[in-house]
Amino acid sequence: MIAFLTLELRIEGAHSLKDKRQVVRSLKDRLRAQFNVAVAELESSSLWQRATIGVVSVSDSRDYLDGLMNHVERASTRIANNAGAEVSDSYVEFL
Repeated sequence: MIAFLTLELRIEGAHSLKDKRQVVRSLKDRLRAQFNVAVAELESSSLWQRATIGVVSVSDSRDYLDGLMNHVERASTRIANNAGAEVSDSYVEFL
């Protein structure tokens, strides 16, 4: 099974592309280190206040992946809030 979590971020405090990149990089690095998942920015937009992040993990257990993605989503919300952003939408797909 493959679990794919999509996170839509709003970064209200970003006044430049550099501010946006700092928040996105921080979120990606912390999720990788804490959960050992693959993380990437999906839609590289020139909008400073918006970002889309994808998180992927592979396992033979759907229950494990479901729990992992729930933990990742909660941690993402906490990390984003600490960085001045908010998770405006999230959804998980299983392949």
